[in-house]
Amino acid sequence: MAFPLSSAVFSRRLSLSAAPHTTRCSFLHTHCMVRFTRSSGSSILPKLSSASAKNSSLEAMDQHKFLRQSCISGFENGKREFGKLIAMILICIQISSPFPLLNWDIQSIHPAMAVLYSPDTKVPRTGELALRRAIPANTSMKAIQDSLEEISYLLRIPQRKPYGTMEGNVKKALKLAIDEKDLILGSIPSELKEKGSSLYTTLTEGKGGLQTLLQSIKDNDPDKVSVGLASSLDTVAELELLQAPGLSFLLPEQYLKYPRLTGRGTVEFTIEKGDGSAFSPQAGGESSNTATIQVVVDGFSAPLTAGNFAKLVIDGAYNGTKLSCTSQAVLSENSLDNNKGYSIPLEIKPSGQFEPLYKTTLNVQDGELPVLPLSVYGAVAMAHNEDSEEYSSPYQFFFYLYDKRNSGLGGLSFDEGQFSVFGYTTVGRDILPQIKTGDIIRSVKLVEGGDRLILPNEN
Repeated sequence: MAFPLSSAVFSRRLSLSAAPHTTRCSFLHTHCMVRFTRSSGSSILPKLSSASAKNSSLEAMDQHKFLRQSCISGFENGKREFGKLIAMILICIQISSPFPLLNWDIQSIHPAMAVLYSPDTKVPRTGELALRRAIPANTSMKAIQDSLEEISYLLRIPQRKPYGTMEGNVKKALKLAIDEKDLILGSIPSELKEKGSSLYTTLTEGKGGLQTLLQSIKDNDPDKVSVGLASSLDTVAELELLQAPGLSFLLPEQYLKYPRLTGRGTVEFTIEKGDGSAFSPQAGGESSNTATIQVVVDGFSAPLTAGNFAKLVIDGAYNGTKLSCTSQAVLSENSLDNNKGYSIPLEIKPSGQFEPLYKTTLNVQDGELPVLPLSVYGAVAMAHNEDSEEYSSPYQFFFYLYDKRNSGLGGLSFDEGQFSVFGYTTVGRDILPQIKTGDIIRSVKLVEGGDRLILPNEN
């Protein structure tokens, strides 16, 4: 169960039930209190008791049976351990060899998945990746994106990398781009056609596109492959954004009274040290008592939450706001002199769903994951309303300082699926851990996306 984040308290109650002990942690807003309780588990050994034997022959027979069963049991255990060893050797051979083992089922396991598979592989681990996956583009572009993103996992395989598989992924993406050109460009509005055609040419033929990536793979240069892959995926994301100029679903009528963001926006924060100290200088720069952070807010997945936040930014509601810090979040203060914010219903869009859910949390244990996960360093979300967890706070937001060491199985935050995440820090992530309680948001402005903000008729 998640608890509301507020300026008074940032509470976390984590319960891990794993024999033989239970761990409970509580995180307070102004200080951190960690409490561990361990139940003293006692080892229960099997009781071995024997009644007086009526005759020594029966006793000898029992001992013989016991010794025989022990020998058989030891032999069976040895067989099982030997089988496990053989299986491990075969897996290692399959991963390190470019040639499949003939007629073995293990050849159906992708090398990247064999090495890197874990419960959290489906969860994006950077804000850029999460934002790219959240764009509602057409199926052809998403197929190209999926094929290229798989290379990111292949690059992480140590030692001998499967360049042949990478080459196949790029060729697949290139073929899709060429064969589906009309569908890709046809999904772009007429006023954006020229820009779309230019991006398409860059992707298929230009420097930094798929042809360049293909050559880097043939050269077996992992560094150039990484750079080329990032460039190609950036171009894919730009094309997808042109295909999705607005919302792909209709909002429920009762929510049209709220501000809404029908696309993406970029918000820039200027943070000032409250104690007169300085932020660590960036590369080649000088230390300063101010620093800049940029956040991309996503109206595709959280139109009401992002819209309310964008309106508050435009109204200057956060200028001069103090910040408070815990080990897991940087929170804005919860006081609002002029009540400009809206109490937006909790808004979470599950992966694979067409539209967001409202006033409903996700059950991560049952496999429900949000399109915009909280388990990303620099995720930006609204705190809970003080009166009801079915609503977000009208004003208070927080930067989430995700730490896998403090997460559950699969690397997911214990609060995953409990808050309305509406964006990610894309510039200045290194500034977040330097922020201390008492630092101030000197100014914040919407630098991009104001034309996508729709305000309700307040009359």
